[in-house]
Amino acid sequence: MKPKAVRGMNDILPQDSATWRYLESVVREVVQSYGYKEIRLPLLEYTELFQRSIGDETDIVAKEMYTFLDRNEESLTLRPEATASMVRAGITNGLLHNQRQKLWTAGPMFRYEKPQKGRYRQFHQFDVEAMGYPGPDVDAELIIMCARMWQRLELSRLTLEINSLGTPDSRVTYRAALLNYFSTVKSGLDEDSIRRLGKNPLRILDSKNPEMQELIEAAPVMLDYLDAESLAHFAGLRALLDAAEVPYTVNPRLVRGLDYYNLTVFEWVTDALGSQGAVCSGGRYDGLVEKLGGRSTPAIGWAMGIERLVALYEACGGEKQGEAPDVYIVAVGENALGRGFAVAESLRDGNSALRVDLNLGGGSFKSQLKRADKCGAAYAVILGDDEVARNEAGLKPLRTDEDQLSVPLDDLAKIIGERLAR
Repeated sequence: MKPKAVRGMNDILPQDSATWRYLESVVREVVQSYGYKEIRLPLLEYTELFQRSIGDETDIVAKEMYTFLDRNEESLTLRPEATASMVRAGITNGLLHNQRQKLWTAGPMFRYEKPQKGRYRQFHQFDVEAMGYPGPDVDAELIIMCARMWQRLELSRLTLEINSLGTPDSRVTYRAALLNYFSTVKSGLDEDSIRRLGKNPLRILDSKNPEMQELIEAAPVMLDYLDAESLAHFAGLRALLDAAEVPYTVNPRLVRGLDYYNLTVFEWVTDALGSQGAVCSGGRYDGLVEKLGGRSTPAIGWAMGIERLVALYEACGGEKQGEAPDVYIVAVGENALGRGFAVAESLRDGNSALRVDLNLGGGSFKSQLKRADKCGAAYAVILGDDEVARNEAGLKPLRTDEDQLSVPLDDLAKIIGERLAR
């Protein structure tokens, strides 16, 4: 019986991984250009971390986490998102006391949900967090950073939606208004919303049930209940985005799916991916560090699904990245293969970025040249016993109409580099 992959956990094949690597490198370069530093986090955390941070009433904690008991009978969970782990790492490693941190991380996350296009049980995220910054300036920086990423990747089919969830004090007033409203239309709520009504009625606004959208549209709007502090913060953010000429839409129904958010929330959405429209989402979580046992620390971050980014890049006509070698070494003859290894290493010494593929497994000159052409190499370096004796190699262009050359081995790396740079 053939082995099979776990449902919702996909292999990323060589013909796709080059595009992934390209997109990840651009995101990493942009993020680091704003002064954010990488932190690497474990895949496993104690389950309590996510119960306390994300909230017991969220679908993630209630239905979607991969949780199990280890041999010490301790409950562990494969991380469903990165923010809680970021905060935990900040607390346990003493990164937040009288300090400010700009951090990023990337890697797989796990949620047990119905697999569909753009939504998998193992998915990959790029996560950026700024901790210790209270004002709307850092909110604006994170959003402007995203706009720069889209520009670098030439992605045009993205729009920005922003909202404010207010301070905890304004949320109390708004919560009461929501509770009153949804209680009067309780007969129209689904089972999940009725369960959330008494604990966190704001979560009802995040329902994707199409039968409830009319009720949700008629619900009170958070922006009408913001206190002076919340209004000032939101106005500051809008002014900075206007100054940076980053267009946005205020979406008063944008609440995000996790309980720890406050004040600024935002999403970059696209019409290019069908129902899976959110590509990058984030917001403030000023109370989370204290809730998890640290000192009160303002914080904000965003997360971006790499699968969604790849799909959007392809939908917008992004050029598929390849992994073809620059050079394929054809080695035919008694002494050619041994010399071929030396030539390959010499080429790599001369240019560490050069992709060199040495023919392995033997074969005639014709069959080796066919392999060189099939793999997409730009040039074939031809070594036979005659070339070895003369300390030369043939340099055959495979993608242009340039003439084949005989090149001294000492000059081979230089000439290949010059030709590839054209």
